[in-house]
Amino acid sequence: MRIVSLVCSNTEIVHALGCLDRVVGVDDHSDHPEEALRRLPRLGPELEIDVEAVARLEPDLVLASLTVPGHEKVVEGLEAAGLPFLAPDPTSLQDVYRDIRTIAGALGVEERGDALVRGMQEDFRKILAGDPADPASQAPSALIQWWPKPVIAPGRLSWVQDLMDMVGLKNPLGTEEVKSRPLADQEVARVSPHAIVLSWCGVDPAKYRPDMVYDHPQWQEVPAVRNHQVHCIPEAYLGRPGPRLVEGARGLLQVRRAVGHEARPLEEPADE
Repeated sequence: MRIVSLVCSNTEIVHALGCLDRVVGVDDHSDHPEEALRRLPRLGPELEIDVEAVARLEPDLVLASLTVPGHEKVVEGLEAAGLPFLAPDPTSLQDVYRDIRTIAGALGVEERGDALVRGMQEDFRKILAGDPADPASQAPSALIQWWPKPVIAPGRLSWVQDLMDMVGLKNPLGTEEVKSRPLADQEVARVSPHAIVLSWCGVDPAKYRPDMVYDHPQWQEVPAVRNHQVHCIPEAYLGRPGPRLVEGARGLLQVRRAVGHEARPLEEPADE
C-alpha cells in the first residue's frame, strides 16, 4: 500500500502504527521521525501542497487534514484529482482516538490502532498518577499561544481543552465554541492568565521568545508576567492531534505545578 501524508500529525500516527515503510511522500513540515523521513519526497508546505506531484506518486491513500486552517483547499484539490484520501478534523481527545483507529483501519492494522489508543490512555494515567491536587481548590488559568502577533489561542473545540481539563488548568477561552481565535492585546490583559504557554505553530521551539510576553507594555500586571510564569511547550506536543499529545499533557502538568496553585481533581482520560 502506497501512502502519502500531508500533515505532521498523520505522519506521526502512521509511524506509531508501524507503517512508515508504506509512506512514499510527505509534506515539507513533517519532521518526526526525522531520520526515517529524509529519504522521502517532499510535496510542499501544508497549505501549498503540489497535488500533481502527489498524483504522480500513485498513492493508494492520501492522509490530509481539516485541522490546519486553509488546508481545505488542498483537500478540494485531492478530490478534484480523484485521489483517495482521509481528512480528519478532530476537536477533542476522543476524536483523536477515533481518527487513529480510522487510519489504522484504512491501513489494515486495526489491532495496532486499538493498542496505540490504549497505550496513550495508559501514559496519560501514569503522568497524572500521584499528583497531589486539592479537591477544594480552583484551577489556575493558562493561555496557550498558537501564534504571538496577533495572539491566537484555542477555544473549547480543541483537544487542548481536554488536556487542560485533564491536568487541572483553566482555559480562558474554554467556554467559547471555537477551535481557536485571535485576541487583542487588551483582551489578553483582561483575561489575566496565571500562566502563558508559548506553542507557536511552525516555529522551531529554540526560537520561541518569552521576552515578547515579559516585555509587553500592556501585560505588566498580568499574573503570568508578574510571577514569571511564561512557559514553552513545542507545538509538536500540543498542536498535532496524535500520539505525542502525551508529551503535551506532561508539559501542561508541569506548568500547573509551577504556577503554585492547587488545581481541581485530575480527570483520567476516558475511552470512547
